[in-house]
Amino acid sequence: MTFSDRFLGPGLDRDTWLPHYLPAWSSRAASAASYRLGPDGLVLDVPVDHPVWCAGDHEPPLRVSALQSGSFSGPAGSTLGQQPFRAGQVVREEQPRFEGRLLSAPAAVSLRCRMSLSARSMASLWLVGLEDRPERCGEICVFEVFGRSLRTEGAGTSAEVGHGLHAFRDPDLAEDFAAPRLPLDVSGWHTYAAVWDRDEVVFTVDEHEVRRCPRPPAYPLQLMLAVFDFPGWSVGGDEHLVPRLEVSEISGHG
Repeated sequence: MTFSDRFLGPGLDRDTWLPHYLPAWSSRAASAASYRLGPDGLVLDVPVDHPVWCAGDHEPPLRVSALQSGSFSGPAGSTLGQQPFRAGQVVREEQPRFEGRLLSAPAAVSLRCRMSLSARSMASLWLVGLEDRPERCGEICVFEVFGRSLRTEGAGTSAEVGHGLHAFRDPDLAEDFAAPRLPLDVSGWHTYAAVWDRDEVVFTVDEHEVRRCPRPPAYPLQLMLAVFDFPGWSVGGDEHLVPRLEVSEISGHG
């Protein structure tokens, strides 16, 4: 099935997207995204008064605005949830099973976006298993850009663009991740994409192949789209900066 979302509004498609970041470890109220829709698409940002996610628990402290196309957890007090960040982590708020959009190989996803990042922020698009079974947790990271990796030298601008596979607790996957430096100004519009089948995933930026990884996850994967701020990474005088991820379209099939 093919899909395309240009986020033109008037409201977010709640049959597809949940505007919260891993709410089982926190709550929906405490993990709500800051976002807006309009003629140019979606803007995800992290305002200066945005709350810290899982305050006192997650290290380093982070603030995040995210959309995800699936969600699942066991009951409160259980350890069954998506992308736990430490061993034995306990669900705080049970999440009903939500399958807004899950992609199964052969599949593809493409994101047209631009970013406004500082040394304390990052943006990313990744896909992960629903984790209704703990081993279905593997990740395909389409892109991950940290603002502290941005460089301007002479007339050239570059960024480290992370992509690849994270195995986590999936015994059938191998960790395979890299962040090559590309001659790219991420504040301009670019297209980041991944195409995969059961044998291989191919990553591209602006239709140019940047890497291949063998044996991606074979189970259905949900989309995760987010911008992050890490207050502890402040270099001083940056508290007023608002990181943004602007999306004109996300599309694909699977």
